[in-house]
Amino acid sequence: MGLLHSPALIAVVEDEDSVRKALGRLLRSAGLGTDTYASGEEFLKALPNRLPDCLLLDLQLPGINGLAVQSRLWQSSLRLPVVFITATEDLEAREQAIKAGAAAWLRKPVDDQALLDSITRALSANPAAE
Repeated sequence: MGLLHSPALIAVVEDEDSVRKALGRLLRSAGLGTDTYASGEEFLKALPNRLPDCLLLDLQLPGINGLAVQSRLWQSSLRLPVVFITATEDLEAREQAIKAGAAAWLRKPVDDQALLDSITRALSANPAAE
């Protein structure tokens, strides 16, 4: 996979416009690069031309949901660290995401520092960064 971008590039996949913009601002203010996408399909189409270092992924998306995006990444042998953000209390989906290698599962509204900490941990644990 190669080295991490400098600064690290975080892809944000979130269908809610205001949340997507707020997450992008937060990440940029923390010195991270960001690409934002309104749907899983939009994100997947951007690959592999824009391969991020970490993926911030909403669970509930129009079209293919976050779990399906995660699954497609693994089927493509792309081992991106994934941090899920969701408003739902879907324990089955959470278990499925974690089993499939998700770095973190955060509930909305997401605490800024908890999110940044989760991304930092995900980046440091990313085998692609070695």
